[in-house]
Amino acid sequence: MPGGRPRAFDPDAALDSALEVFWSQGYEGTAISDLTAAMGVNRPSLYAAFGNKEELFHKVLDRYMQGPGGFTSRALEAPRARDVVEGLLYGAVELTAGPGTPRGCLSVGCVQACGPEAEPVRQEVAARRKAGEAALRTRLERARDEGDLPGDCDPADLARLVTALTDGIAVAAAGGSSRQELLQLAGTALRMAFTPGPG
Repeated sequence: MPGGRPRAFDPDAALDSALEVFWSQGYEGTAISDLTAAMGVNRPSLYAAFGNKEELFHKVLDRYMQGPGGFTSRALEAPRARDVVEGLLYGAVELTAGPGTPRGCLSVGCVQACGPEAEPVRQEVAARRKAGEAALRTRLERARDEGDLPGDCDPADLARLVTALTDGIAVAAAGGSSRQELLQLAGTALRMAFTPGPG
């Protein structure tokens, strides 16, 4: 006999659709009706498969970091510290101002725009951001130990700087800066970060 009744939708495709909506409209700007329309499901099916809006958003964040935001984990695997930072900066430009993607960053936008009712979401995004900065600091500490960073470069300071720069790239992209402008910004930041200081 056949098994249970199959779902009438593809959960992965539905998550991708939810990601596009949240990325374009932000967490608070997205209504359940927006999600059901984009995902091609009704409310009961959405709740059964993904939970409430907040639970769905957590799943979307995971998918975001595995998909469009996956450049961050790839950059950390680069062989040299300069390559790591280059991958993060230029990856941020392509994520936030590249062809075919909404302007700005899903997570940065949520940290900026969430009001009191969405505070748990803001805290979740902020925690993920801090975890990313910590992972970068650990990678840069390894680079320092291997002699792959300038002697006067502090890994924690550089990790904070790069994180602030990638956030800034997202904000600038959302504000209308062109991809070319952001590429120039990333290049300038990279040169400054890896130019030895005097003496």
